[in-house]
Amino acid sequence: FDIFTESYALSPEKNPEFFSYIGDLYCTKEIQSMRQYPQHSTCNRLDHIRAVTYMSYVLSKKFGCDVKAATRGALLHDLVYYDWHDPDWSHRPHGFRHPKFAAANAKLLCPDLTKKEERIILRHMWPLTILPPSSREGIIVTFSDKYCASKEMKLSKDEKQKNEFEKKLQQINSSMNK
Repeated sequence: FDIFTESYALSPEKNPEFFSYIGDLYCTKEIQSMRQYPQHSTCNRLDHIRAVTYMSYVLSKKFGCDVKAATRGALLHDLVYYDWHDPDWSHRPHGFRHPKFAAANAKLLCPDLTKKEERIILRHMWPLTILPPSSREGIIVTFSDKYCASKEMKLSKDEKQKNEFEKKLQQINSSMNK
């Protein structure tokens, strides 16, 4: 199965290693509140964050990177408490500004945030922003963010893709329940 689809079927019981890196943060009201904000088309921000986080977790393990930094940086990369789709003028430069807002919010939520995790959050919007990722983990989170966003947009606009996604998700859930 593909990583993106698997991210929609995660649970602490079935994926304890993954949740061992993020469980303390994932269950907070701040992270769970991301469910109320739309992200890319029909996807909410919590689903997007979880997909990016899981993809970053899998890829950082595969490439021998700092799994904890990549996973936690990914979880916190879009931690902003507003709907950037609102016509409020202050939300217009969202793509350029939200990494700093997310990093500030991450520091409040996670006082032990490392410098590497903070840089992952601050630089995840490259190439839109000028500073590129400064670590392999940052590259993984940046790639995962772009990949998941493109999948989310495609699912909302392509009925065939959406049906394939739902079919794969059913298969994953069926195999996990056996």
